[in-house]
Amino acid sequence: MTWESEFGRFLKEKRRLREIPVRMMAELSGVSPGYYSDIESGRRNPPDREILDAMINALRLPDEDRITIYDLAGKARSEAPPDLSEYINEYEEVRVALRLAKDAGDTQIWSKFINFLEFEKGGKKK
Repeated sequence: MTWESEFGRFLKEKRRLREIPVRMMAELSGVSPGYYSDIESGRRNPPDREILDAMINALRLPDEDRITIYDLAGKARSEAPPDLSEYINEYEEVRVALRLAKDAGDTQIWSKFINFLEFEKGGKKK
């Protein structure tokens, strides 16, 4: 299964749960029904951020599903998730940190970093 089809299947599942017909979903997303159908079937890449946000709003996705759809869209396009790319590009510190972690080749450092950020934010430690 490709990332494109995984994205499309996730989108289709959420649309069906909300009982939104394809034509209505396309209209709410600002795209043609054919284009929308191609996205769901994996024949087209996930759309850009503006259309993706319209889809998310139309589906009234909770935060967890919103993050999932951004992640699937990024993977399908072989890019950073669309909700993060602007942030990554805006801050040099973020790019430096990502490159250092990538060069270290050890994902355990990210677990420590996530725990630190959750503590600083007042969240729960994993």
